[in-house]
Amino acid sequence: MDLSPLSPSPCPGLVNLVVEIPAGSRNKYEYFAEAGVMALDRVLHSSVRYPFDYGFIPNTLAEDGAPLDAMVIMAEPTFAGCLIKARPIGVLDMHDSGAYDGKLLCVPVADPRQEAISSIKQIAPNQLEDVAEFFRTYKSLEGRVIVIDGWRDFDAVDALLESCIVAEKTNLSG
Repeated sequence: MDLSPLSPSPCPGLVNLVVEIPAGSRNKYEYFAEAGVMALDRVLHSSVRYPFDYGFIPNTLAEDGAPLDAMVIMAEPTFAGCLIKARPIGVLDMHDSGAYDGKLLCVPVADPRQEAISSIKQIAPNQLEDVAEFFRTYKSLEGRVIVIDGWRDFDAVDALLESCIVAEKTNLSG
């Protein structure tokens, strides 16, 4: 699975999201670029499970040295390696061990029940808190220090996405 030809953003307001971990899983998969496959990284050693399908935006480079993280709200979990065209609606601002580790929250374009969702404000606050609590719990059990700075709405997405696209291009050329 070669992701190099895949655009991070096929058109304005959309992203290509590659799922690494389906919702409900305790298995943490990661894309292993050298082999072009998904690999089991570890099993979470807690009772928490991923609240949404979780993955990354290909051909981006976030401040933590990995592709930009993203979650997608799905009625049913997909599978590791699934490509989803999605509309980002907000950003979870988080610092992991001192490094910024923002995560996009998206809805899938392919789900007509979610076509009216365009803002983080349309998601129940307790659902957003569940996501933040998931990261607090699983990362602290792994001995990592994280700080959740809160949620920002869709208007914060473009700048973050663009900076991660530019960082990846700069990384490849230099």
